[in-house]
Amino acid sequence: KSPSPRQNMPVRYFIMKSSNLQNIDISQQKGIWSTTPSNERKLNGAFLESSVVYLIFSVQGSGCFQGFARMSSAIGCEKSQDWGSAGFGGVFKVDWIRKESIPFQFAHHLLNPWNDSKKVQ
Repeated sequence: KSPSPRQNMPVRYFIMKSSNLQNIDISQQKGIWSTTPSNERKLNGAFLESSVVYLIFSVQGSGCFQGFARMSSAIGCEKSQDWGSAGFGGVFKVDWIRKESIPFQFAHHLLNPWNDSKKVQ
């Protein structure tokens, strides 16, 4: 792959919580994701201002991460019926890097300095 034109920009990471595993399965099959409108501005800003945006996925209440992907497009206006929820905003493309269930305990050494140094989960 050719180097990113934004290669000297920071890398950003976001934890994406899903209400169910089916949404993550759809994302892995179709290479798309959608989030709530309140998250769209943060993600689009990070996509435009960063060299890479990584999304780390977790189903609420699962106690695990289900994998991670790279955000590969900005969030558009087009909505998807795949998730069947009126609460989601526009669709954007993601490239899945790892599809594996990883228990939170394996990441307890990671602390988030922007969230009172709480564990990442």
